[in-house]
Amino acid sequence: MTVPKDIPEKWFPVVLSLKRKKQKGCNGAKSKKRKTEEERRVRANDREYNEKFQYASNCIMTSKYNIITFLPVNLFEQFQEVANTYFLFLLILQLIPQISSLSWFTTIVPLALVLSITAVKDATDDYFRHKSDNQVNNRQSQVLIHGSLQNEKWMNVRVGDIIKLENNQFVAADLLLLSSSEPHGLCYIETAELDGETNMKVRQSVSVTSELGDPNNLASFDGPDTKLMQNSGRTKFKRTSIDRLMNTLVLWIFGFLVCMGVILAVGNAVWEREVGSLFQSYLPWDHPVDNFMFSAFLSFWSYVIILNTVVPISLYVSVEVIRLGHSYFINWDQQMFCSQCNTAAEARTTTLNEELGQVEYIFSDKTGTLTQNIMSFNKCSINGQTYGEVTDPLGPQQKRLDFTPFNHLADPGFCFYDDTLLESVKVGDLHTHEFFRLLSLCHTVMSEEKSEGELVYKAQSPDEGALVTAARNFGFVFRSRTPGTITTTEMGRTVTYTLLAILDFNNIRKRMSVIVRNPEGRIRLYCKGADTVLLERLHPCNHELMNITSDHLNEYGADGLRTLALAYRDLSEDEWEAWSESHRCADKATDYREDRLAAAYEQIEQDMMLLGATAIEDKLQEGVPQTIAVLSLANIKIWVLTGDKQETAVNIGYSCKMLTDDMTEVFIIGGHTVQSVRQELRRARERMIELSQSRDGGKEEGMEGWGEACFMGNGFRERQGGDVMGGGGKQLQCPPPLPPPPPNLMDNISGEFALVINGHSLAHALEADMEMEFVSTACACKAVICCRVTPLQKAQVVELIKKHKKAVTLAIGDGANDVSMIKSAHIGVGISGQEGIQAVLASDYSFSQFRFLQRLLLVHGRWSYLRMCRFLCYFFYKNFAFTMVHFWFGFFCGFSAQTVYDQYFITLYNIVYTSLPVLAMGIFDQDVPDQRSLEYPKLYEPGQLNLLFNKREFFICIAQGIYTSVVLFFVPYAILSDATQSTGEPLADYQTFAVTTATALVIVVSVQIALDTGFWTLFNHVFVWGSVGSYFTIMFALHSQTLFRIFPNQFHFVGSAQSMLLQPVVWLTIALATAICIVPVLAFRFLKLDLKPQLSDTVRYTQLVQQKKRKPVGRTVGGAWHSAGSVSEGRLGARGSSRRSGYAFAHQEGFGELITSGKNMRLSSLALATFASRHSSSWIDTLRRKKHSHAHTPPSASGECSPAPSCVSGSVPPLSTSSSVLGGSQDTPIEEDTGTAPAQNTQTVPTSSTQTPPISAAASETVAPQAPAQAPSASNLTYTAVKSHGGDSPGGWTFTLGTVQEALFGWRGITARATASNSPGSPSVAKETSKIE
Repeated sequence: MTVPKDIPEKWFPVVLSLKRKKQKGCNGAKSKKRKTEEERRVRANDREYNEKFQYASNCIMTSKYNIITFLPVNLFEQFQEVANTYFLFLLILQLIPQISSLSWFTTIVPLALVLSITAVKDATDDYFRHKSDNQVNNRQSQVLIHGSLQNEKWMNVRVGDIIKLENNQFVAADLLLLSSSEPHGLCYIETAELDGETNMKVRQSVSVTSELGDPNNLASFDGPDTKLMQNSGRTKFKRTSIDRLMNTLVLWIFGFLVCMGVILAVGNAVWEREVGSLFQSYLPWDHPVDNFMFSAFLSFWSYVIILNTVVPISLYVSVEVIRLGHSYFINWDQQMFCSQCNTAAEARTTTLNEELGQVEYIFSDKTGTLTQNIMSFNKCSINGQTYGEVTDPLGPQQKRLDFTPFNHLADPGFCFYDDTLLESVKVGDLHTHEFFRLLSLCHTVMSEEKSEGELVYKAQSPDEGALVTAARNFGFVFRSRTPGTITTTEMGRTVTYTLLAILDFNNIRKRMSVIVRNPEGRIRLYCKGADTVLLERLHPCNHELMNITSDHLNEYGADGLRTLALAYRDLSEDEWEAWSESHRCADKATDYREDRLAAAYEQIEQDMMLLGATAIEDKLQEGVPQTIAVLSLANIKIWVLTGDKQETAVNIGYSCKMLTDDMTEVFIIGGHTVQSVRQELRRARERMIELSQSRDGGKEEGMEGWGEACFMGNGFRERQGGDVMGGGGKQLQCPPPLPPPPPNLMDNISGEFALVINGHSLAHALEADMEMEFVSTACACKAVICCRVTPLQKAQVVELIKKHKKAVTLAIGDGANDVSMIKSAHIGVGISGQEGIQAVLASDYSFSQFRFLQRLLLVHGRWSYLRMCRFLCYFFYKNFAFTMVHFWFGFFCGFSAQTVYDQYFITLYNIVYTSLPVLAMGIFDQDVPDQRSLEYPKLYEPGQLNLLFNKREFFICIAQGIYTSVVLFFVPYAILSDATQSTGEPLADYQTFAVTTATALVIVVSVQIALDTGFWTLFNHVFVWGSVGSYFTIMFALHSQTLFRIFPNQFHFVGSAQSMLLQPVVWLTIALATAICIVPVLAFRFLKLDLKPQLSDTVRYTQLVQQKKRKPVGRTVGGAWHSAGSVSEGRLGARGSSRRSGYAFAHQEGFGELITSGKNMRLSSLALATFASRHSSSWIDTLRRKKHSHAHTPPSASGECSPAPSCVSGSVPPLSTSSSVLGGSQDTPIEEDTGTAPAQNTQTVPTSSTQTPPISAAASETVAPQAPAQAPSASNLTYTAVKSHGGDSPGGWTFTLGTVQEALFGWRGITARATASNSPGSPSVAKETSKIE
């Protein structure tokens, strides 16, 4: 770069007005304590001057620690765990010899081990953050220093530095464009690193500096002051709900421990005063004890130390090991590996695995997360003829058209399969030619021709690029443009059109037009836009063609495609001249310029002739609709938080099946004031309640009062400014603010609703007095889409749900604008792709495809939660069983703090004898295989309801442990007190009792974990039975004569094991104690399985029956699924309410004015701008309503259980504002064959319909079934028990497929609506046979 001689080295000062102020972080804490900046003064190329303002350096840091702060900060974080503080306190106590009966190293070694393991893990995580930071900081840039360009690391760039950027170069600071090599100081940037958008954005330098020539930029914001870092939020220390519960339980256990210590200390005082005083002459108190009260005081602390094993330090070591194992399972999962980008799933943290099994809300970005941001030309309608349809879906797959022989300029990546359209072009059909001519001319795409015939299109929105590419392949190739011309190649012939005007697109017009003059001198206006605005501007003679095209648009919309209508109008010279003059006046107007231009555009865009319509498919990521459908079946609510505008978000909502025409109603919230937003939310809730009441046949309890209080009636419309007008135009007085409805009221709402809210409305909804209004409305909906939201608003929405719903949240995104949301959620997931690495660096888990989220949650998350809960239940059980024996023994040893067991058994119990079996269960256990977890998403519900480990389950485990300790103490005590050896010598000695109790304890807890283990591996067998074997081996070694001779003061139980285990009465005592402990557990579990089975029990039973039978009968579930999907296609084809314009993808006004001004054109002959399912599932009612809203289906009079009714929502009316809806009622009965009896037709009601499927009769003899089973989730399990004649079924009982589906999902045809999709490679969601015999 050359610096002009007449410009000094230290250039002009720049004052930057800051529209973005330092905002508070998501947690309310300020990111910096310095004053808010209103403006920033910068002198270009003058570091000495700029340093006076102490601007931040450009070195970014996302890590939490450095070498100096690691140890204190990490230890501080770890000692926030109550258990770690508790063990530190015990360690201090053990250092006091007067009260400690155990060696100090028994606590300090495990505590140091736990702290070290956690510190190493945290240090490893932070090391990778440092590594990625260094990668960004050390990237090279070219900075002007002392009059010449020098290579400098980005971390050393300072505010005010002048930087030269080259094509495709990475930018690591907020820059002010000074000049560009392009004409008029223009440059085109890609912000994929920030927001995942691959569309080009145009930027222009200020006029003062644009004449510098070479590309120059001024660094204006560096490091933490950049937009990227400001929106990132601070790194938070995340802990799971189980961690928080464990902290509470540890406090409770400590309180329980104190109570036991007090009881035993009081007993010690009483015993010492009443009995111990009699032995003072030959058994005096130890120094410094001089009275029974002080003895009781010391006894209290001694028992606190002895009984501390109710929460051993090994618990936390085991938890960390289990979590590490689960993380490796995620990393090693081949089904989450993307071969295209060679990226595996990565668990970037090991502390949140079990919380993956408890997610209730998913907050997702759109671009790059749900979509690939790739648009493809899919279908079109030309002069009433539709193209692109697959004529025979069941026939052989059609071949992709090869355009190369027809057109050497064709794009090899373009895919189209209908050869009739290509033939129509070849035979010279005038309408077809005019159709593609319009597509090649009516756009603002820029073209770059790198070599002859090698065209690269740069479009502002991907849909425009797709349309121009389609025209290119069908012989109408856009080649180049100048401010006044457009050059195309039409059927091999170069044609240059004079560009007279561009009538640009905006969000209100929803269309764009160009006026061109062809080489023959004819003037024509070409227009494309949303059908809702274009069809009403057609000439009346187009009525018949418009009806046909509208039908095609309905079909395209039903397929989830983005549609545009195309039209043209011929203009005479007089018409053009007259309009051109009015347009010129409007363009030069100094007031109301935009309105005047819009009126001029409206004037010319009338009486047009319809050409046809286009249908574009936005390429979703593979498996997105199926993943969303399956996650919704697991009762996970998905919210899309996107910076795109409303049309874009709605389009994607339909494409990925978040929004469907089967939804009861879709509400649009678009108010501009707090009052209007409040009223729209209130009306939406009232509408939900009204529909729910009509759906349920009457008003539900608690709904009447609130409903009438806030209902405002129909006929309203919204005025500018937020006033509410009645149907006759009379302004209505806004009612006083009403409290939001009770949470349980909205939770009882039945029906499938969706909510779409705009960014300006969301800003009001997030205000303190509006939070509950928004939360109560949004959380009653199946899907929520927030449009035009800022990164900070994304985080605020997540925080809002965390605050009010107390639910586990997960945020997933791929761009830097998602970082704040990812950090705010309980679990953050980053999509690792081509859009940058910022989201991945801030995430807890990362993978390359959204579809892997299904496996992460339903398989790994559910298993992790299940394993951790089983581990904790067993761990507390075995340690209470072990520790409470000391408590009972205290009443028989004079409360002297004497331990029951040998001290080496106490040390080894949690380290050797019982550690490995519970680790194996915590790492490898599973209730059902991974495929079953995906087939039956309902199995995910126990984690959401926190059923497997909570305070109730904890007390049950504690009660079982206390019961076991009572048996293990009193049974041996009662038997051995009067037992004798074969020689006649008594067995009532301390060592025999200790060994007998310890042996019985090891055997009981080993049998118990064998019962708790649901999935046996080689490791489980080795660890469980090996631990029992190791106990006997170590015990014989410790009680041997050899060790006693070497260490006579350390091993006091010499010979006890050898003599004791030879006595039959000892083994009988152990067997009796084991039976008394285990038999009640077995009996309880058999009764529970028979009377109240869980969903997983039902799934395992069906699997067991299948494995024994191994012959398919009837049609598979997958077949039923496909069949239902085929029927539904007919319904969707008739839908006319979900057409969506492709212009939803234009983020701002087009490049029209820029193009006609010539600012973006090179001064050369080539105007080259240099830029470096079918129908899938609908939402399906799941069984789960929160615990307080579960409905129980009573048995019928005949004794059989009635199947749970299914809810088939109708389609919905067109988009409107506030409480308007999308679609109308349109139910088509779906006939379903279960192999035994045809399903009944649905009964249509105005807005929704319910369907009660019949009970299949699989055999001629039907008997009274067992009682309806109630799963732990409180969902109904409705069984149809049928007596089987012959066969191998256990006990002769069978389940029909319908009953199994009812038990698992809530309605019989659930599988018919969840997997039908045209996405390749999607996992099958159901593989059950239709009948099990």
